[in-house]
Amino acid sequence: MSHSHSHSEGTSEKNLIFTMLLNFLITIAEIIGGLVSGSLSLISDALHNFSDGIAIIITYIAMKLSKKPKTLKYTFGLKRAEILAAIINSSSLIVISFFLIKEAIDRLINPTPITGYLMLIVATIGLIANVGGTLLLKKGSKDSMNMRAAYLHLFSDAISSLAVIIGAVFIIVFQVYWIDPILTLLISLYILKEAYDITKEAVEVLMMAAPEGIDANEIKTEVEAFEGVVNIHHLHLWKLNDNTIHFEAHIEVKNDTISNLMPLKEEIEELLEHKYGIDHTTIQFEIGDCATDLV
Repeated sequence: MSHSHSHSEGTSEKNLIFTMLLNFLITIAEIIGGLVSGSLSLISDALHNFSDGIAIIITYIAMKLSKKPKTLKYTFGLKRAEILAAIINSSSLIVISFFLIKEAIDRLINPTPITGYLMLIVATIGLIANVGGTLLLKKGSKDSMNMRAAYLHLFSDAISSLAVIIGAVFIIVFQVYWIDPILTLLISLYILKEAYDITKEAVEVLMMAAPEGIDANEIKTEVEAFEGVVNIHHLHLWKLNDNTIHFEAHIEVKNDTISNLMPLKEEIEELLEHKYGIDHTTIQFEIGDCATDLV
């Protein structure tokens, strides 16, 4: 089991390095192609690819940091390095998207001729490379917000390249130059929305918000329904990273429940794990009211 996990992580790291090199090569090709052809959408695609390469470097470093062992200073290890990486990557996409929206509006006001054939050739090369990179990172993106941010960079670029190809065809056939900035606007708005979602989710993890889909009041009601439980308070529920949910609480019990604390603890932990997916539980049992207010 652990061997399979390690092999999967090793494969993900190799895929990241290969995809990073691929993206920097595409970036160079598309910047040259965009400047020569005059295509803003091709240059926007190049900027996305450049941000992909940087994003993958950040993702790779974060993966390495997250695997470092716990210390007395970092008692949880550096598992949240991947969450920080997700925020950096998605935030950079937001900034790039706003820049490209501004450039697209300027280009709509002041249109310029574009060489469609060169735009088509370079965008096709970019599409092939981006689809390859997207497929390499797809598997790892399911379980890691960090990998998902990097995957989004590549997926958005694949869509961007496809849109540029469609735009190039329209320019070649109909000489419709305004389609280039329009495509840039649409691509940027899509990426903006997806990047915002990842940023929001990552910030919620850092702010120790209760995980999406888990109702703390519902847990309180279910735990207080156990025989011998008076109330549950000082309840805290948060995600350490993508895959680890922590729960801690004080539980007041009746005097006659003392001898059955271990079975009660096991029942509560089983409920939390199987129904809510909470895999790290800390419970403090008490008799009588807590010294502080119930929370």
